[in-house]
Amino acid sequence: QVQLVESGGGLVQPGGSLRLSCVASGNIRNIEAMAWYRQTPGEQRDLVARITRDGVTEYRDSAKGRFTISRDNANNTVYLQMGGLRPEDTAKYYCYADISFFLWNWRPVTNPFWGQGTQVTVAA
Repeated sequence: QVQLVESGGGLVQPGGSLRLSCVASGNIRNIEAMAWYRQTPGEQRDLVARITRDGVTEYRDSAKGRFTISRDNANNTVYLQMGGLRPEDTAKYYCYADISFFLWNWRPVTNPFWGQGTQVTVAA
């Protein structure tokens, strides 16, 4: 069974930094794109940053210059280094990955997976 587990959220003051981590585990063949999304109550889940297997990145405009997404392919891990945090960054952050894995009959399939989310709160 494939799963994503995030960590690193918490309470931080404006201007502070946090590093989120997300580890994928299970019968994984390989992982294509990985990403971080965020969501506040009553709002849609929005892309924060995305990284391909080859390391090509993209960011939402408000994250550019403040956040850095990276990944460790050998350990099936994606990171989000966040700096210059603002109150409007407060949200639940979700890890996302396109994961190729083996079914019970060893047939490979690729599905999207989400983590359970980790709360980031930016407040004085």
